[in-house]
Amino acid sequence: MKVNQIQSGQFVDGKEIIAVELRNDKGTLVRILNYGTIIQQFLVSNAQGKQQDIVLGFDHVESYLTADYLANYPYFGAIIGRYANRIKDGKFTLDDVAYQLAQNNGNDCLHGGVTGFDQKVWEIISVNETPNASVTFQYFSLDGEEHFPGDLGVQLTFELTSNNELILNYQADTDQATPINLTHHSYFNLGNADTIVEHVHQINASNYLEQDDNFVVTGKLIPVQNTIHDFSTSRKINSLWDQTNGYDQTYVLDKNDGDLTLAAITKAPDTGLTLQVYTTAPVVHFYTAKFLNVKNGKQGKHYAEFGGFCVETQHHPNAVNIEHFPSTLLYPGEVYTQTSIYKIITP
Repeated sequence: MKVNQIQSGQFVDGKEIIAVELRNDKGTLVRILNYGTIIQQFLVSNAQGKQQDIVLGFDHVESYLTADYLANYPYFGAIIGRYANRIKDGKFTLDDVAYQLAQNNGNDCLHGGVTGFDQKVWEIISVNETPNASVTFQYFSLDGEEHFPGDLGVQLTFELTSNNELILNYQADTDQATPINLTHHSYFNLGNADTIVEHVHQINASNYLEQDDNFVVTGKLIPVQNTIHDFSTSRKINSLWDQTNGYDQTYVLDKNDGDLTLAAITKAPDTGLTLQVYTTAPVVHFYTAKFLNVKNGKQGKHYAEFGGFCVETQHHPNAVNIEHFPSTLLYPGEVYTQTSIYKIITP
C-alpha cells in the first residue's frame, strides 16, 4: 500500500491544491484532490488487462477552476455539503428561526449553495500506508457560511483496501443545531463507450421519492413496481427509461438507517467491470447525467449527456421541510457519521 502527495502549483484562497494518490497491491490507483476532495482518478484493470480510469473529470487540476467549467457545473467527483440535493425555495425553519439560503437552482438551493464544500481547499490532517492506504481531510464551515447556522467541523477519510474497496468515512460535529446532508458526486463510466446507456444496473429499493418540476422531493413515496424506475432486478439502464430525460431520481433503500448494506450494482458488459455501492445512508440519488456538457475533459474528451452515472449516497433531500422524513438536523454534542463504499469487481 502506498500514499503519494503531489503539489499542483494551483492555489485557491491562498491555499495550494494537493493531490493525494492511494495505491493498493492490485495496481488500483485513486487520486484525490484536497480541493473539494475531488476523486480525480480511479484506475483499475479491465477484462482486457488494461488500466482504465472509471471516473469523469480532468487531467489537470487547473481545469476544475475555469469559468467555463463552473458556469455549467456538474460537480465532477466532489464532496457535496453542507446539504446535498435540493432544499425547496432555499428555505427552512429551525428553532423558530427562518433561514433563507441561496436560490442557485431556479428558486431552490442546490448542493449547499453558491460555493459549497466542493469548492473549498480542505486540510490534509493524516495519511497512512498501513493497514491500507488512506488520507483524512478536514474542513471547518463557519456559522453563516452559505447562510447555514453553526460552526461545523467535517472530516472525510478515504481508504483503499486490497479488495478494491474505496471506503469513505464521514464525520461532523457542530456548536449549533444545523441541517447536514453529505454525499460524494463522482460520475462513473465503467465501459469503453462514450455513454453508459448499455450498463446493467440494480438498486435495492422498493420505493422512490416523488419530485416536483425542479426535481425537489415532495415527501411522497412511490413504489417502483411497474414503473420505469424499477431497478429492483438488474437491467440495462436504457431498457425502460424516458429517453429524453434519463434518470435523476432519489430511491429509498430497503434497509434500516445506519446499517451498512449493498445499495446498488452496476456492470459494463464490454469491460467486465462491476461497481458495487454500499452505504449506511438511507437513500441514493441515481443520476444519468442528462445535463452533462463539458468540453476538454480527460484526453480532450467532450462529456455529453449520459456520459456517466452517479450513485449519490445521502439522507433524504429536502428533509428540513418534510416532517415525516428522518431528521437531517445535527445538534451540539452529537456526531454525524456516514460510511459509503465503492467496490470494484474486476474480471
